[in-house]
Amino acid sequence: MRRRTFTAGAAGGAGAALLAAAGCEAPGDAAYGGERTGLPGAPVTLTLLTHYASEPLRSALESAVDAWNAAHRRVKVRTTAVKFNDLLTTYMVRQAAGQGPDILHPAGLWTGQLVRAGVLRPAPREAARLIRRDFSPAAVAAASARGTVYGYPTEVQTYALYYNRRLLREAGIGGPPRTWRELADAAHRTARRDRHGNTLVQGFGLSRDDDSTVVGQTLALLAAGGGTFLTPDGRRTALGSAVGREVLGLERRLIERGAADPGIPLFRAFPSGQVAMTVNAGWWRESLRESMGADYRDVGVAPVPGRSPGDRGTLATGFLLGVNTRSRYPRQAWEFLHWLNAAPVPAARPAGAGRPRFAVSRMSALQVSVGSMTGRADDMRALLGGAGGQGGRRGSGGRDANLGPFLDALHYAVPQPNGPRAQRTTALLRKNIEEIWTGRAPVDTALATLTRQIDQELSRPY
Repeated sequence: MRRRTFTAGAAGGAGAALLAAAGCEAPGDAAYGGERTGLPGAPVTLTLLTHYASEPLRSALESAVDAWNAAHRRVKVRTTAVKFNDLLTTYMVRQAAGQGPDILHPAGLWTGQLVRAGVLRPAPREAARLIRRDFSPAAVAAASARGTVYGYPTEVQTYALYYNRRLLREAGIGGPPRTWRELADAAHRTARRDRHGNTLVQGFGLSRDDDSTVVGQTLALLAAGGGTFLTPDGRRTALGSAVGREVLGLERRLIERGAADPGIPLFRAFPSGQVAMTVNAGWWRESLRESMGADYRDVGVAPVPGRSPGDRGTLATGFLLGVNTRSRYPRQAWEFLHWLNAAPVPAARPAGAGRPRFAVSRMSALQVSVGSMTGRADDMRALLGGAGGQGGRRGSGGRDANLGPFLDALHYAVPQPNGPRAQRTTALLRKNIEEIWTGRAPVDTALATLTRQIDQELSRPY
């Protein structure tokens, strides 16, 4: 899964103000049932292991933790961060050594694996009720396994179509494609090569950068066409369906006909105006704004095209904060997580957005301050200048209209499967997609191999 470096430019002073507002104590925290200040005994220190190792994520989380520590004498929280690529291994190794943290911050992709390994504790009944009520279905699913909630969703990413308005306009295309047929047509019309056959502009960018881009692009297109990666019971792959074959065939044809070139680094080519369209997650929006400067005005975002006009579907990925089964202080840990992710606090909307003030979670304020979002759609609209949950219009992304499609997608995105074998099956899916992209295997051959490998993996005892 690709982890990005956030830039603080989009949040600016408004983000700092949001975090400052979120730091205050909210009435009603004590009623949640955790142990509070004034209780007898030695102070409790909770450990939290996260992947927020770089700025501004590190400082944003530490600021929230400092606010908790300042208001709670008996229960303190100490954070430790490792690089994302090391996070799952660190959890498993420390757990085996009896040194696991009280609070974990894993990717939702790993929820089933961590539950099966006995690492994550089910959320208390009241916490689970609030999570199901307040978060988008995809966010809840990422934080759950077999219908049981295991943590509070934090960062959530949905996928959409990024496009370059200038390149589409120069090709005589009036707007973003709505269907796969329109996507293929626009990709061929915008692609350009020099007289030596070198690619000048890709019509559609396919990235081989990592699992999240290879797999995320394909699963987002698959969902937009009504397809799924796995069967409903999660025991077999469903990618061999007609929809799956159509998606993989579309990607291969774009490459064969010169409209796509996975060998060209997407994350450099698109900001340089050398890619007309691509599918990616919402985090990329802030990175593009920072790297492209004034040229960012050429960037548009639209829903992922489907088989027919009006089709709606995409992929959602995310993270959760949960409590270790071996924590000595589970009640205190859940109380802290409630304070951070659920207890409402007033937060001012961005400058010029007007009044009134809205109550949001501290985690929502934290994510907005670094240019990301949570699965609490009402929080996101309130913080970004929309009308919140009080009859607010969809598509409102505050100062950047490109955020709107990602917010809308919170309502219909499907979560990436997160069973006990999810990490391994994702790697197998990526490998076979790349076999198709590079031409080493025809679509049917790669699908047969993929089906055999993934079904075998899913059938193995854990």
